[in-house]
Amino acid sequence: MITLVRGFKDILPAETALWQHLEDVARQLFDDFGFAELRIPVLEQTELFARSIGADTDIVEKEMYTFADRSGASLTMRPEATASVVRAYIEHKLYAKDPVWKLYTIGPMFRRERPQKGRYRQFYQINAEVFGLEDPRADAELILLLMTLMGRLELSGIMLHINSLGCAACRPHFKEALRSFLTESTAELCSDCLRRREKNPLRIFDCKVPACKEAMLDAPSILDHLCDQCRSHFETVQASLERFQIPYQTNHRLVRGLDYYTRTAFEVLAEALGAQDAVAGGGRYDSLVKALGGPDQPGIGFAIGVDRLIELLAHQRQGLEKRPHLFIAALGTGAQDRAFGWLQELRMQNVRTEMDFADRSLKAQMRRANKLGAPYVLIVGDRELEEGSAELRNMSTKEQEKVRLQDLVEVVVNKTRN
Repeated sequence: MITLVRGFKDILPAETALWQHLEDVARQLFDDFGFAELRIPVLEQTELFARSIGADTDIVEKEMYTFADRSGASLTMRPEATASVVRAYIEHKLYAKDPVWKLYTIGPMFRRERPQKGRYRQFYQINAEVFGLEDPRADAELILLLMTLMGRLELSGIMLHINSLGCAACRPHFKEALRSFLTESTAELCSDCLRRREKNPLRIFDCKVPACKEAMLDAPSILDHLCDQCRSHFETVQASLERFQIPYQTNHRLVRGLDYYTRTAFEVLAEALGAQDAVAGGGRYDSLVKALGGPDQPGIGFAIGVDRLIELLAHQRQGLEKRPHLFIAALGTGAQDRAFGWLQELRMQNVRTEMDFADRSLKAQMRRANKLGAPYVLIVGDRELEEGSAELRNMSTKEQEKVRLQDLVEVVVNKTRN
């Protein structure tokens, strides 16, 4: 037997209704906020991610699925969506039509991480990206969209954390202060963080090793090193969130795992998920478009981990299962033939209908209807065909009524729509 590749999973029919519900709620909200969908390819040139994410990050160094195609070009299965969206924004010159774009994507990403609960090697994300707006109110608006989505999904036990990562003017001063602090913590740091200390010390805040987390408890705060512009930007974001009564915690240890982030950074955490508690995260990346060869346009975005969100929504799954509106129990060759015609006609009128093709007994067909959860069963046999009517049974009340064959489709359509 051939089985799944480690770290990948099938999303079975019993689960897909919940996935569709989540996507439908997200699409409607994006539409309300003026976002347009962008569909990006799974494969990109490896250089795109090396330049955008950062060649020294764990993603690029250890986690990407990268291979050479027959021409020798290095290709990578996308580990995240923002770089691809920025590439499309530049390549198709969307900025020339209008510098301001609000885009969203839904789809799979790929990272060769250690598989564990809530973390797969093929995982799904909902991403939102906004280009051309430097105003801090755009940051607050995007966070408002994200938290509104959490509300519409009726999630509880979640908390928004926000921080500012500064900019190219003030972040170098903080890095030096952080390096100075870290010179006294060498013994406590893991080998990865010892390397990060020189290349990108901010990423030590993101380390999950307990000793490293302990060592960073007394680390200096980037909020104490912000320049006037970054401080003003962050204060406006906070004031805007408070205006819309969005609860948040300021977390000066919050960083993003990718190098392109500047200023506002945020995460949504869910206490029910335990250690892997991040459901969504994002931030501002004002220099990324220019760094990838485009115009100097600011950007901000977020990514939602759909797999983890589905875990939180699992209790809603039962109410979302799509069951047939009607089951046709047909007895005899003639009745089977007529039932097959009604089956297709009702489906084309948006009535989910099923029937048994095996010509089994009425008792067996009623059991099948019960198992499928059909609220109505149409019972028809050769005798009913001769009489010109069929029996329509309400499976909840057990009541039956005769329906004339010539009115059958109309009656069933009206019943299932009420």
